[in-house]
Amino acid sequence: MKYSEMNKEQLLNELKKERERYNYYQSKRFSYDMTRGKPAPEQLELSNEMCDIKYLGDFKAENGFDCRNYGILDGLPEVKKLMGDIMGVDASKVIVCGNSSLNIMHNILTKFMLSGVGGGCTPWSKLEKVKFICPVPGYDRHFTICENLGIDMIPVELKEDGPDMDLIEKLVREDESIKGMWAMPRYSNPDGCTYSDETIRRIANMECKAEDFRVFFDDAYAVHFLDNGPEKILNIVDECQKSGNENRAFVFCSTSKITFAGGGISAVASSKANIEWYNKYLFIQTIGFDKLNQLRHVKFLKDYEGIIEHMKKHARLLKPKFDIVLNSLEKELEGLDILEWSKPKGGYFISINTIDGLADKVVSLAKDCGVLLTPAGSTFPYKKDPRNRNIRIAPSFPSVSDLAEAVRVLCVCVKICSIEYYYDKL
Repeated sequence: MKYSEMNKEQLLNELKKERERYNYYQSKRFSYDMTRGKPAPEQLELSNEMCDIKYLGDFKAENGFDCRNYGILDGLPEVKKLMGDIMGVDASKVIVCGNSSLNIMHNILTKFMLSGVGGGCTPWSKLEKVKFICPVPGYDRHFTICENLGIDMIPVELKEDGPDMDLIEKLVREDESIKGMWAMPRYSNPDGCTYSDETIRRIANMECKAEDFRVFFDDAYAVHFLDNGPEKILNIVDECQKSGNENRAFVFCSTSKITFAGGGISAVASSKANIEWYNKYLFIQTIGFDKLNQLRHVKFLKDYEGIIEHMKKHARLLKPKFDIVLNSLEKELEGLDILEWSKPKGGYFISINTIDGLADKVVSLAKDCGVLLTPAGSTFPYKKDPRNRNIRIAPSFPSVSDLAEAVRVLCVCVKICSIEYYYDKL
């Protein structure tokens, strides 16, 4: 029977039962951390071989360049191709940088604020207002960059095939102060949705009042599938060129969850004009990035097919963990109408929605039982979920056995908060 259909006595009986379970779990003094999508040690070990000196060899790139020296600001040619293949973009439109794609995003947005997007456009910092479209639930680090730079954020609902494009098209058509939008087109954080071809075409073709409107496509999980290989999406850079908006999109990716989370390589792709613009900016900033790291990555991963084979090993470690979470949620909560959850085919997260108003209570109750979850509200701009219901679950880091116990605690916390909610309504 659903809690919404129970009387007070029935709810009290259910509450007593779940409180007894909670007290038992609390007595075990758990310490489980599911706050961030960190690769587990077993995943990191998949790339340990890359540290072998054989992957540096004579330190020479394919073109004979000595990777120990200065030079090649935009990345080794073979690495540009490797990263371009991940994003589905031609190598000529790629710059390879350091270990963090988030750093590239911050750099580019900061440059827009200081100097504008180029072509004589006004620096954004000189404008009265600058706004960004933010699909929600979304990635908290995107929102933090905007907040840090004083960019106002407009939340727009994320659906199964991408953000609400009807609303976005209306907003950007009418408001010149809307200068851009965030997007995670594949296995988005945290819902795990992948943008449809129609959604990507609409983003490329939409009429924007701001001529300097830019789309930040964070393709962080491009090859992070759980089952049968990565989902394919349209190339936003090509679609923007077809529509006459060739400078609209920047695409970002990294190997942070492919090889080493703290020692990977990152890349950005865009139009020829945008790449030339960013190269000039980087020339002022650095002599060049770590080409030895680029060299060992391309020698270890080899090519796109090699990446896919490597990611199958990740999937074999990650899939059982996602299954534990999803199976536990279904076993404990299916049919109670107190929780909704995503069923991603890739990425690093599962998104759950409680009854409105309960997310922060669930997170707090779980914390008191030794299970750390991402703080409620984190998946929304300014950490304010207007419905206080979304929680991001990160299954990757805990062991399989720890994860199973952590999810049981989560389910009990959801039940307790939901029972109390319906009891208070009677």
